[in-house]
Amino acid sequence: MDRFKALSIFVAVAEEGGFAAAGRRVGLSAPSVTRLVSELETDLGAALFHRTTRSVQLTQVGEGFFVRTVQLLGDLDEAVQAVAGQQDEPSGNVSITGSVLFGRIVLTPLIFELMDLYPLLRLSTLFADRIVHMVDEGLDVAVRLAHLPDSSLMAIRVGAVRRVVCASPAYLDAYGEPASIGDLEAHQIVQFAQNLNPEAWSFQKAGQVVSFRTVPRLMVNNADAAIAAAVEGRGITRVLSYQIADHVAAGRLVHLLEAYEGEPIPVHVVHKEGAHVSRRVRVVVDHLVSALRVSSLLARETN
Repeated sequence: MDRFKALSIFVAVAEEGGFAAAGRRVGLSAPSVTRLVSELETDLGAALFHRTTRSVQLTQVGEGFFVRTVQLLGDLDEAVQAVAGQQDEPSGNVSITGSVLFGRIVLTPLIFELMDLYPLLRLSTLFADRIVHMVDEGLDVAVRLAHLPDSSLMAIRVGAVRRVVCASPAYLDAYGEPASIGDLEAHQIVQFAQNLNPEAWSFQKAGQVVSFRTVPRLMVNNADAAIAAAVEGRGITRVLSYQIADHVAAGRLVHLLEAYEGEPIPVHVVHKEGAHVSRRVRVVVDHLVSALRVSSLLARETN
């Protein structure tokens, strides 16, 4: 058995989620892929995948073996590049994911910088307002705005964002500025909710979480629309701090009820390759980390 080939195919099956898809990726038939993986399992004396008629998923043993194998193949790829004299010029594909608005406002300019810095890198993005499974969808790097659960992924904290209430100066001139959470009841509310289901706004008061159940005058399913409505003086909205930073700096929007803001939301750069990250992924991660840690759009909440 060609063990290197079998390991490469094992990784392809794990990342593609199936034998046929892995076969298309490596240029082999599905039966050939299945045979090579079965030979590898026999050689190891352990099952690497749970197989059903509908899906192929890693076993617990397979998950650990996948992480080690990706590291091994990454080390080998880096060694080959070093011998070939390419170590100083990272190359290859790197895919990056983040939320839609964060991707547009924050990540896209940094991706342009990476294109200028590393001409041999090929970059792709998946900006989506949903949970993206990096391993399942074959993505290399993610920027997450959330408290992260424990996982095998490597996460580097780079800052934080806040949920902020805001309105335009024109709206505040017409309706007055709320001084407390309860004052919001007398105001026009523009609510952003992806599923158009009104959710309570959570605040902190004297160390306790306080909820305000909105009765929105306008409901929208994306933050851009909520911000546009607020800028036009249509009411008070609540979004993330980075989303309105330019509007606040230009005087188009004003932060409200800052004393009642909840805990900051941490921002992490995440990758799946463990400590032995390939050079092409490392340069992307390093650039994102260094740039985001000094970005004026993020609060300095690193640890």
